[in-house]
This record gives sequence, C-alpha cells and structure tokens, in this order.
Amino acid sequence: MKNLLYILFFFSVSLFAQNEELFEEANTAYAEGNYEQAVQKYEDILESGETSVALYYNLGNAHYKLNNIAPSIYNYEKALQLDPGDSDINNNIEFARNMALDAIEEVEQTGFQKYLDSFISSFSANSWAKFAIFFSLLFAGLFLAYYYMSKPLVKRILFGVSVAAVVCCFASLYFAYAKEEIQENNQFAIIFSQEAQVKNEPSVRGEEAFVLHEGTKTKVLETYQEWIKIELANGDQGWILQDDVKVL
Repeated sequence: MKNLLYILFFFSVSLFAQNEELFEEANTAYAEGNYEQAVQKYEDILESGETSVALYYNLGNAHYKLNNIAPSIYNYEKALQLDPGDSDINNNIEFARNMALDAIEEVEQTGFQKYLDSFISSFSANSWAKFAIFFSLLFAGLFLAYYYMSKPLVKRILFGVSVAAVVCCFASLYFAYAKEEIQENNQFAIIFSQEAQVKNEPSVRGEEAFVLHEGTKTKVLETYQEWIKIELANGDQGWILQDDVKVL
C-alpha cells in the first residue's frame, strides 16, 4: 500500500513539473507570436486534468489573437468561473464579445435581488468559503482576547467585534452556498458553430425560431436527446443541436 502511495505521489509531482514546463513553453510561444503552438500546449495541459485561472486566461488570449471568437470567449468564461472579479479577464472578454455578430440586449434585473446576486457573483464559492474560515479564526482570536482581557471597555469592544466576525462568518457561508446554487441553476453554453439554427421544438423538422452565430452566450434550460433548450439574455428561447454549442 505504501509503495502504491509513493508511486502516485511521484507520478503527481512529475506530472505537475511537466505541466509547469509545458506552461512556460506555451507562454514563450505566445510571446514569440506562435499562437497556434501556444494553443496546442495550453490544451495539452488541460487534457492532463489541470485547470487554473492563468491557463484558461492565456488560452483565451491565444485564441483571441487567432480571431477564434468562440474558443476565446469560452476560455475567458471558464477563467471567470474560477475568478469572477479579475479585471483583466473581464476587460479581455469584452473585446472578444465585440467580435461576435449577435448583439443581444440583456433584460436587466431590478430590485434588491439584482444587487445581491451581483455581489455574490463577484467572488467564487471557494473564495466565500475562505472568507468564512478567515472570520471564524478571527472570532476565535478575538474571543480569547476578550476572555483574558481585564479592562471592561476593551472587553466590550472585543465582544462587539467578535460578534461581528461571527455574523460575517455565517454570511460568507451563506454566500458560498448561494454561489453554488447560482452556478447549478444557471448553466451556460457558448455557440461554437459559425451559424446555428434555433428551432421552436427539438426536431430537424421544427420551425426556425432564429439564428445564432459563434461566440454567443446562452443559458441552458434542459436537454432532450441531441438537443438543448436555450434562453438568450433577452428572454428568447429555442432548441439547438448539442453539436453547435459547448457547455461551460
């Protein structure tokens, strides 16, 4: 059993080292303008099972340089799933979206829920979980200081701040759960075909509802055999072949 664990450990270390070397080679190829070579090396790393914000971001940049609209937007979106608040990714994805043909006006949410969802989505679920851990440790430290402190005024201050830390801890846990719920209930896909017909029913004989082009982001509502029911940002719905999209 120990020998097996050693083998798995050294295999993981070796794979990590190989991917690090491959990542640097890809970055060098990108810097030299060999974007196709960079894309291939980045994708080789993804195929090994490793993912990261930098990997998706760099892959999106390489595809953008090659004018590959759908792959660039897709990889930027994958990077944003891991780090929603990254300003560089948000800036670059806007440039990539400007290359897409479909200009779909988004129906804006209104009221308090809009701002709450926006706030929750500003961080990943993992980030909110880390905030919860931080506030729990902060509470533990403050409570110990409160317990051993003798001055009444300082004790009151420490008690108040420790209560605030507990509230922030539970709020962060709630936001982490809510972020997971948002991701599970809001699955999206990117159109990868240059032109894709959207039907009013999941059948090739169905009437055409509208046409979409590569790079457009759609919400996935349900699947039926080889069809996916999608919804656009403006509320339009229809059925599209799975081969025309790539689910995020």
